[in-house]
Amino acid sequence: MSLPTFIYLASASPRRRQLLDQIGLAHRPLLADATEDVEALEAERPGEVPADYVQRVTLAKLQAARRRRLRRRLPPAPILCADTTVAAGRRILGKPRNAEEAAATLRLLSGRTHRVLTAVAVGTGRRTFIEVSVSRVRMAELPELSIQRYVASGEPFGKAGAYAVQGRIAAWIERIDGSYTGIMGLPLFETARLLARAGTTLHI
Repeated sequence: MSLPTFIYLASASPRRRQLLDQIGLAHRPLLADATEDVEALEAERPGEVPADYVQRVTLAKLQAARRRRLRRRLPPAPILCADTTVAAGRRILGKPRNAEEAAATLRLLSGRTHRVLTAVAVGTGRRTFIEVSVSRVRMAELPELSIQRYVASGEPFGKAGAYAVQGRIAAWIERIDGSYTGIMGLPLFETARLLARAGTTLHI
């Protein structure tokens, strides 16, 4: 049997597609349909710490993607899933639900260091491989006017921690200790290592 020449990406994130393109990895979307409640998979559990949360959500997404592939009778290939969360201490900072929540999150991050955790999972057959990338980001003091302008731009929405490191907020990031691509949503070093363990050939 010939090895697959592509992977499935079970994510609608354009940033993750861009990052896979960056390393020349062929991928096909394996997205949820209208009957699936993807948001429910990301619901927090009481007392859950960020590292446990991001791994649990990623593995839940992988299981849902496996069922999806079988239901659609798609050919077998490795499935890649990821989830990113921002943490201030033990507090999980998810995607803001409105402008007020986005602004409050940015005020919390202003002038302090926070963590960005991205879990990556690759499923092939019944095997599962998972890693977690942890980065630390130091945000400068954000003037209130800058917070309001950033929220008004719409960029914080749909993003954990209410910001995108590759966006305009980059002007306020003093220091990064860790993986820039991990903060974007897909740490490429860990991803490549997982895919190699899963038997996927990377031409890089």
